[in-house]
Amino acid sequence: MSNVTVLLAEHEIGRTGLKATNLGIGTSALGSMPAVYSYEVPREQALATLRQVFESRITFVDTSNDYGGGTSERLLGQVLKELGGVPEGVLISTKVDPDSSGDFSGQRVRRSAEESRERLGMDHLPLVFLHDPERTTFEEAVARDGPVPMLAKLKEDGVIGHVGVAGGPVDLMRSYVATGEFEVLLTHNRYTLLDRSAEGLIEECAAQHVAVVNAAPFGGGLLARGPASETKYGYRAAPTAVIDRASAMNAACSRFGVPLAAAALQFSMRDPRVCSTIVGVTRPERVDEAISLASVEVPVQLWDELATFVPPEELWLY
Repeated sequence: MSNVTVLLAEHEIGRTGLKATNLGIGTSALGSMPAVYSYEVPREQALATLRQVFESRITFVDTSNDYGGGTSERLLGQVLKELGGVPEGVLISTKVDPDSSGDFSGQRVRRSAEESRERLGMDHLPLVFLHDPERTTFEEAVARDGPVPMLAKLKEDGVIGHVGVAGGPVDLMRSYVATGEFEVLLTHNRYTLLDRSAEGLIEECAAQHVAVVNAAPFGGGLLARGPASETKYGYRAAPTAVIDRASAMNAACSRFGVPLAAAALQFSMRDPRVCSTIVGVTRPERVDEAISLASVEVPVQLWDELATFVPPEELWLY
């Protein structure tokens, strides 16, 4: 690819007819989940962060029924109420989840969508993802009374506009995309400077006209804060070899005067197969910082050098 500065721009979300900026905001950490992120986010800080998102030029906000047990949606709903509803041109996506008992049936999916509508204050959900379907079996998911047919029914009934699948395990995501029921794939932690697990899946989605949203381009923080501050990748302890490769990437970026986080973000944003890249923020100032990272000029020579430090495939998440 040529040396082109990535800019914040509006993209079409595949064949859905929806549009959003190529940089989106994820709200999982705003639900304050210390078991996942190792820190808590105070309520007022989360609200201030969301208000800043809506004051920015970013027009894509992603949440989920189960982020913080519904806290993320409640906070987002409060800010949307302050604004008088979803601002024009803004896309809010959410996800259906099992309940606390593990029920991920079709009826649970219906209730999950209703809970989201109530918390968000939205009569219509424009984009809803089946979230982390590894929490059930594929056979149960596509069964007549399973979550996949229910999502199709909710779309038919006009409760939701478009259907996506969001998750990690690549082969499982490939199975869901192959059903033809999903218009959007959200993959996370598997298409970054350090991990190319989802490369083949992304290519298949492009061939099938399934939109790709790529989340967690920083791998949960390692590629944002750098290996001196963060040693986890994809919510788990990173192997020493991965830390070493991240250190080499950080050193290369320093030589070119480019923040490692800028290269990590733009690796995803510059790919034409990715319609939007989702990053998590937990402080108001992080919103403008993310936009700034997207506009840093990254020399072609740096991209070439970073490619030499990609960890071997056996260290990828898949």
